Amino acid sequence: MRNRENPTKWESYKQVITAVSAYWVFSIGLVFLNKYLLSNVQLDAPLFITWYQCLVTVFLCLLLSHISKNYGVFKFPSMPIDAKISREVLPLSVVFVAMISFNNLCLKYVGVSFYYVGRSLTTVFNVVCTYLILGQKTSGQAIACCALIIFGFLLGVDQEGATGTLSYTGVIFGVLASLSVALNAIYTRKVLSSVGDCLWRLTMYNNLNALVLFLPLMLFNGEFGAVFYFEKLFDTTFWILMTFGGVFGFMMGYVTGWQIQATSPLTHNISGTAKAAAQTVMAVVWYSELKTMLWWTSNFVVLFGSAMYTYVQKKVMDKKNSGASPASQAKSDEVKLLGRDGDAAEEAV
Repeated sequence: MRNRENPTKWESYKQVITAVSAYWVFSIGLVFLNKYLLSNVQLDAPLFITWYQCLVTVFLCLLLSHISKNYGVFKFPSMPIDAKISREVLPLSVVFVAMISFNNLCLKYVGVSFYYVGRSLTTVFNVVCTYLILGQKTSGQAIACCALIIFGFLLGVDQEGATGTLSYTGVIFGVLASLSVALNAIYTRKVLSSVGDCLWRLTMYNNLNALVLFLPLMLFNGEFGAVFYFEKLFDTTFWILMTFGGVFGFMMGYVTGWQIQATSPLTHNISGTAKAAAQTVMAVVWYSELKTMLWWTSNFVVLFGSAMYTYVQKKVMDKKNSGASPASQAKSDEVKLLGRDGDAAEEAV
């Protein structure tokens, strides 16, 4: 019998293909599903939709932890609910709530085809915030990549306006979402030790805090009344779609880690860039949109700039980690990547 720790080349290829396919399916599916929930359900309560998805994530974390602890079917981290840890995670949770709120509000007002470009300034804000908050400088090559991304973003906004589908509200929410994701990356690194360096446990506490933080926001936004008088409040299909949105958001955390484990952080970001391109093409075809050549050029520029930034930063990380152990290097890369990864941080709750 072959040792599972030394799989054949075909088994390795199969694992990579399965992991990448799962990442693409859940990531693209989550964007299209959230777009439908936010724009086509006639429920003007985007914060409530996000709140419910956070509730599903907390439930799944606690459920899987319980099953793992009592039945040993699989391994999943323990999820102790500790008020002290919750307070330590709270600053990150505030940024987390802003991040997922602005992302979903951006998706509500812009089309799926423009969604990636609309939130493409994450990398730029990541460089700026890292310098202003952590005092870490960035190489000239990385700054050049950021300039390329900014150019692509501005060209995309201009061309979206030329096609008559531009929402300035959506663009503003996209910029705020990009800033929030960059801040989320920084605060994630700061508070990760509070949860024993466990990303799953951090996910649970973030979403648990978010359940409370969203309540005054929903009250201020008048969403309790909108939900109470929603005509499909007791419609089974509506709640199935809402729950699927939460499950997909939860699964993004798993498939992101799985893809990194099966490939590498660099390959994961390349996969994410390719997925964004495929998602854009699918959205244009699905919604029967007509786009100009310059519009497509703006997408290419943003994708190319993002890919080059990933490559430049990976070379920097490899140089810094050259003297570190493989385990600590992998952990460092994974935390940094998950902190700024477009899909894990920006789309999932």
